[in-house]
Amino acid sequence: MSKIPQTQENKHLESNVYNNFNVYPLAGRIGAEIVGLDLKQTLSDETIHDIRQVLIKYKVIFFRQQELTEISQVAFARQFGILTTAHPLLSSLPGHPEIFDFDYGRMDNRTNQWHTDVTFIDRPPFASILRAVEIPAVGGDTIWANTVTAYQDMPIPLRNFANQLWAVHSNTYNDYLGATANISKKRQELGKIFTSIEYQTLHPVVQVVPDSGERGLFIGAFVRQLQGFSINESMQILKILQSYIIRPENTVRWHWEQGDIAFWDNRVTQHYGINDFGSQPRRVQRVTIAGNLPISLEGIESKSVKGDASAYNRLK
Repeated sequence: MSKIPQTQENKHLESNVYNNFNVYPLAGRIGAEIVGLDLKQTLSDETIHDIRQVLIKYKVIFFRQQELTEISQVAFARQFGILTTAHPLLSSLPGHPEIFDFDYGRMDNRTNQWHTDVTFIDRPPFASILRAVEIPAVGGDTIWANTVTAYQDMPIPLRNFANQLWAVHSNTYNDYLGATANISKKRQELGKIFTSIEYQTLHPVVQVVPDSGERGLFIGAFVRQLQGFSINESMQILKILQSYIIRPENTVRWHWEQGDIAFWDNRVTQHYGINDFGSQPRRVQRVTIAGNLPISLEGIESKSVKGDASAYNRLK
């Protein structure tokens, strides 16, 4: 697993230096740190464009030592597109309808499984922006994986097979239904809210990203079943595909510090919050940027099967 360099001196500066900031790649296939910006400030059109280009290239980008509040986090995110509400089912931070508050001391909502955010609806977020509010002294890192390079790693016959597949994504997947052993009472209560309205969406297993033309695997923890296959068959196939995503060479690991900002392209990444911090406090807050319907290689758009998420994503 790729470890993040902690000092400015031992970082590799990208040869293509942008006018208003520097970019330091963090791993061979995914992840970069942007240095030289104060995200509290309104950014120029040039800077917004350049950040977006770095995001498309590196899939997840990080900013250290930022001093954002809830209000300035939302203001920063708005510069990149229309925001969603905090979540289709779970409550927002009071007074901030765009912010989802991961307060692990208050709720057992640890995300220690590989997933892409909110794929159970027809228009999952384009991107997520996470702010470190309170970080444990030890543990609590997050890992991101590049689903584009994962797809490229697959042998051509497997790619051709995956190109034809469609998957049913749902919020009623096994963990939140209580199928996981030793599930806590808090998580059971959260699961009841999380599944209070059922969503099902049919997404292509391989999607084309419009602004880059890249092809990436689009699966993760919310996949219930592959269209045309039994659940058992689906799980076996998905296990093979997922194994390419979580190869260490396709990942980057971020060691959080208070004030850090992570900004990732939700269309071409999965992430995993490491559950190794025990009872230490950990609190992060997420804002998500609305996305469009995923598109298959044949140009077919994702289709909602059950549930109306238009109140969550107002992008048309």
